[in-house]
Amino acid sequence: MKLTFPSLEFDKAVAAVCHGTASDEQARALNEMLRNNASARDEYILRLELHSRLASEPELFPPANASPENVVSIQAPRRPRTRKANWVLALAACVALLAAGWWWLRLSNPSERKGATSKAVAMLNRVADAQWEQRHEAPRLGAPLEPGWLQLKSGLAQIVFYSGARVIIEGPAELQLISPSEASCRSGKLTAEVPPQARGFRVGTPQMNVTDLGTVFGLDVKDRRMELHVFKGSVEFQLNANTTKQNLQEGNAAMAASSLPLQFIAANPPAFASLFNLQAKSVAAESRRCNQWRVVSSRLDRDPSLLVRFPFERETDWRLPNTSIRSSALADGAIVGCQWIEGRWSDKRALEFRNVNDRVRLSVPGEFDALTVAAWVRVQGLDRKLNSLFMSDGFEPRTIHWLVRNDGVLGLTVIGHETNQYQICASKPVLTLDQFGMWLHVAVVLDGSAKRVVHYVNGLPVGEKALKIKPPFRVGAAELGNWNANGFPKEDPFMIRNFSGAMDEFCLFSRALDDGEIRALYSDGKPQPDSSVQTRK
Repeated sequence: MKLTFPSLEFDKAVAAVCHGTASDEQARALNEMLRNNASARDEYILRLELHSRLASEPELFPPANASPENVVSIQAPRRPRTRKANWVLALAACVALLAAGWWWLRLSNPSERKGATSKAVAMLNRVADAQWEQRHEAPRLGAPLEPGWLQLKSGLAQIVFYSGARVIIEGPAELQLISPSEASCRSGKLTAEVPPQARGFRVGTPQMNVTDLGTVFGLDVKDRRMELHVFKGSVEFQLNANTTKQNLQEGNAAMAASSLPLQFIAANPPAFASLFNLQAKSVAAESRRCNQWRVVSSRLDRDPSLLVRFPFERETDWRLPNTSIRSSALADGAIVGCQWIEGRWSDKRALEFRNVNDRVRLSVPGEFDALTVAAWVRVQGLDRKLNSLFMSDGFEPRTIHWLVRNDGVLGLTVIGHETNQYQICASKPVLTLDQFGMWLHVAVVLDGSAKRVVHYVNGLPVGEKALKIKPPFRVGAAELGNWNANGFPKEDPFMIRNFSGAMDEFCLFSRALDDGEIRALYSDGKPQPDSSVQTRK
């Protein structure tokens, strides 16, 4: 048996699984369908949301031709009738069974669970004026680093290995990440601080191999000469596999050069002073970068199409100032719950959404042919099936719901003009476990004229869908980081869509920004200035 989608057979198979009557043949066919057909998976998610609202209607699985593709009827909530109560509860139980089977299928296919496992051996912890070789995306603060070569052109960068060892490199330098407890330096200057938990951390060079014995040491590697300085504790080194291992104690250094015998000299901490001062240099660099963003932001605030911009700069108990020039016509945001924390830079603030009550309330009047929404967010976890970023209250006609699903898919739901219709425009899975805890720039463009919806992550488009619902659109009463279900059953867990993470900046435009403008929003606001990186496997 082979299922196609959409088809009556697909509908029957889903219903059979829901009621626990599916044959082995139906189960295998549905399994194969959900693994390989993204549209079928989206239909499943869509139907699950309809079930979750317990609409108490028997036509929850309509024929495939009941409405245009990806445009689905919404039934207004009704008061449950006693006669139907048992049926509704039974249906909810069936949906839970189907959901469990679906997520088993997802987990059984590793290729669809990006980020569930990681090859990373270290992370980029701190930088100061770092410029990387080649024109590729630079590793971002907090980013996991997989085995490979890092080439730092200038500046300083601190890499924390998963063993606990901390290595600071100064450009120009070439460092190869090998494992959580091993690296290789082909050229450049570095210091390594190795706590007891990481004892045995190794660094190879063209002239010698160094093994930590619980220490702080420095390496200066040049073409034909290298120096090993021990500032604390001791290290063990070996010139090559045929030589005896030697021990070097605190306060001493060894210099190896081609065609010359090994020389022992005194350790020279001033030669590595810039590396020891990384923290101070990093704070200064962050301050400069934050000030650059503030200058650009002041120009952005004057954009006449900018309806709302929350820079999260001024810490207040309940009011979130809107800095757009149109703020006189639009009220500031109202903070409910939430906690102020450090933002993208140490001297900037952000709001953390942690509890189910945390949200920012705002109201945006008017109707628009296009909208662009952008925000800097740090995802801590995708705890809900649907995690709210920015959502209009309830399901009012022509409003929008911007969210991220718990499989890392970005979604924009557009409520239609006609009674009981909406369209879900979803990206592919783009937010992975490795990105949790990092500042990301996310954006979505709703373009009524071009009839499309485009999702962006870190300035790059990650998904585009044809828009079937016509403008104008509206926002009305809305929330950041949460959702007011507005009349739907609050006891239903699927109505709880709070965001778990932090938000550092939010922008809402009354027009469709193009790719270049979205890229500029990311580039101007990224914690590190534009740079590049080369990682060779």
